[in-house]
Amino acid sequence: MTVSLLRVEFCGEWYDIAPGSDFHVGRESDLVIDDNPYLHRRFLRIHEDFGLWWLSNVGTLLSATVTDASGQVQAWLAPGARLPIVFPQLSVLFSAGSTTYEFSVHGPSDYFDTSSAIAGSGGSTTIAPVPLTSSQRLLVVALAEQVLRQSSPGRGEIPSSAEAAARLHWSITTFNRKLDNVCEKLDKVGVAGLRGGRGKLATNRRQRLVEYAVATRLVSADDLYLLDRNDQEHTASQ
Repeated sequence: MTVSLLRVEFCGEWYDIAPGSDFHVGRESDLVIDDNPYLHRRFLRIHEDFGLWWLSNVGTLLSATVTDASGQVQAWLAPGARLPIVFPQLSVLFSAGSTTYEFSVHGPSDYFDTSSAIAGSGGSTTIAPVPLTSSQRLLVVALAEQVLRQSSPGRGEIPSSAEAAARLHWSITTFNRKLDNVCEKLDKVGVAGLRGGRGKLATNRRQRLVEYAVATRLVSADDLYLLDRNDQEHTASQ
């Protein structure tokens, strides 16, 4: 099987990947994401094998969240893992340090019918809607604010817990409790990377939460008004 040209978009710039090419994403790669020291020199690899394009994690520490264009089919690409690029468009999100990055992969072929996956009996990569309380959604929007405000997907800083708590006019205790609740809720429906196992909290869970929430459209730029409304309510209560 002969594969077709693949295109990658990051911060409004496009990169063409011809069949037979080996394309890397990282700090010193074909697609230079950033000079962030927390980012691998070569983190992700796009290559051809068995008549398909593949996305591989060739790093040792970082993971990536990968979704189709609808955000309803999601995979977590851990170090050493790879997956076939079977949708006409993929969104890839990952965090290095306090920064979350996003790029998209575009191909002409649709090997897999997204609607069939959503309508089917379910699988490990098919996402069911996760109901959030109003305060839980507000928390996620506050963490993802800089990512959601990007005019073109690219990069955004994730605030510390103290910064996010201040943005929401909450105490750090309240923020941490609500963050625990959100992570526990998502962990129970199978979202990886939010808990460290046996009751322990995962490190970098804020970054992982933002990756998942933005990639799966759990929150979007349409939800940013919640922050303005929260500011107004806080001012009125003073």
